Amino acid sequence: EVQLVESGGGLVQAGGSLRLSCAVSGIKFDQYSIAWFRQAPGKEREGVSLITISDGSKYTVDSVKDRFTISSDNAKNTVYLQMNSLNPEDTAVYYCAADSLAHLYGESWARYPQFEYWGHGTLVTVSA
Repeated sequence: EVQLVESGGGLVQAGGSLRLSCAVSGIKFDQYSIAWFRQAPGKEREGVSLITISDGSKYTVDSVKDRFTISSDNAKNTVYLQMNSLNPEDTAVYYCAADSLAHLYGESWARYPQFEYWGHGTLVTVSA
């Protein structure tokens, strides 16, 4: 059984920080790229950041790249998203997803429509 389980969401004041975790099981972790997406109320889902485990390459969208950092602990099959300087526009459900081909898209990975596996999401709420 493939599982991606997000944790670490919650309520935080503007300017604060959160670290999200995505625990992955049931797949060969180092054969995948793991990405964070988010969906704010009334908005489309958007890609945030991606890490390809095999080579450690990372892509983060410009809108958050100065504030968010993706990383992995390969011994724990876990990917993290460190989010600093949060603002209310970051309020969203954050999802992690795994795909074996997303790395082929390079910097265009966020436009890749189909990730193979998805978690159920964790809610991040940033108060003004």
